Amino acid sequence: MAVKDDIRSAARRPAKESGVYFAVSACSVIAVLLLWWTASRNPWVNPLFLPSPADVWSAFADIAREGYKGSTMLAHIGASLRRIFTALLLVFVTAVPLGILCGRNRLIRAVFDPFIEFYRPLPPLAYYSLLVLWFGIQDTSKVILLFLSGFAPMFIAAVYSARRIPADRINGARSLGANGFRLYAFVIFPSCLPDLLTGLRTAVGVTYATLVAAEMVAAVSGIGWMVLDASKYLRSDIIYAAIIIMGIIAILIDSAIRLLIRKVSPWIES
Repeated sequence: MAVKDDIRSAARRPAKESGVYFAVSACSVIAVLLLWWTASRNPWVNPLFLPSPADVWSAFADIAREGYKGSTMLAHIGASLRRIFTALLLVFVTAVPLGILCGRNRLIRAVFDPFIEFYRPLPPLAYYSLLVLWFGIQDTSKVILLFLSGFAPMFIAAVYSARRIPADRINGARSLGANGFRLYAFVIFPSCLPDLLTGLRTAVGVTYATLVAAEMVAAVSGIGWMVLDASKYLRSDIIYAAIIIMGIIAILIDSAIRLLIRKVSPWIES
């Protein structure tokens, strides 16, 4: 009976701790909002640099109701998400298999590693002009820029996860007849999956941060483009509203990935 009580108390403890952490996070957000409201109500900061929460909410309501520059808010969000998810899909189907192969084979890694390490630290804007020159000003160059920004962190995560698979697991699978494609599909890839999903979180963050740069050239839609266009007219209320929309979308995407990580590997805290 005592053992059952210990198990129940242990199960309740994480839920109670999660509630405490959520309350702390909520209090932090409320404190920042109060500080923002107080600063906007007093002449501490020029309203051009820090509009009031009411002005930002009004700008958000106007965009939601009337759209921005001929397109609805959902159309702008959809344009940005289409570019991001297309790039992330390409990242996952290319960086993951290549990274796993490089992690399991030093010769293949020696071929690709210099190129990845060369372009990985480069700022996206450093080579965006070349992408526009090669692929034009349409969405192709934007998707490729987002793809390149997310490829390196996904590739590194795949290499790292493939290299740290215990040799006993590989040898055990081979002794049971797993070879070639079956070894990679049913042993190596599932072993790498938790690290790959963690790498995907990093890739999403880097790709999302590159969105504004991707929508700088010849774009007429997208949340990043809204920020750039509003800055031309000093519409700081629209800039703040668009940034908040981007942040909320990023939180939702990251939460979905964290949920997937918990489903795949419940023993890992995410």
